[in-house]
Amino acid sequence: MGNIFAGNCILGNLKPSTMKSGIEYMTFLADWYTDYTKDKGLGFFQIGGGIAGDFPICVVPMLEQDLERTTPLWSYFCQISDSTTSYGSYSGAVPNEKITWGKLAADTPKYIVESDATIVAPLIFAKVLGW
Repeated sequence: MGNIFAGNCILGNLKPSTMKSGIEYMTFLADWYTDYTKDKGLGFFQIGGGIAGDFPICVVPMLEQDLERTTPLWSYFCQISDSTTSYGSYSGAVPNEKITWGKLAADTPKYIVESDATIVAPLIFAKVLGW
C-alpha cells in the first residue's frame, strides 16, 4: 500500500500530507492511551509480528522511560503469528521478551496462538463478537 500511495503522490493524485507520519501516530496513541487507561486497563491483541506489530505496544515504555510518566502496563497480551518462536528475532520473539522492555509485567496474562492469522483471527473475532 505504501508503494501505491507514494506512486499516487508522485503522479500528483495525492499529497504526502494526506497520511500522518509514524511520529504523528505515536503521539496520538500516547495521548489516547494515557486518557483511556486512567480508570481501566487495556490489553494488546497483535496479529503477526515484527516491527509493525511492535510499534504500538512501545507506547508504554515511551511514556514510562522517555517521558518519565507513571503509566499502567498493558493488561494482557495476545498474539497470532505463524513465525517460528525464537529469542532474538523480531517476528518470533515470545511474549516474555516484552517484559524486559517494560511493555508487559511478569504477571501479565500472555498468550500466543501459533497459526495462520487469516484463519484464526476471523474465528476469534466471531467468538468475541458473539457470532
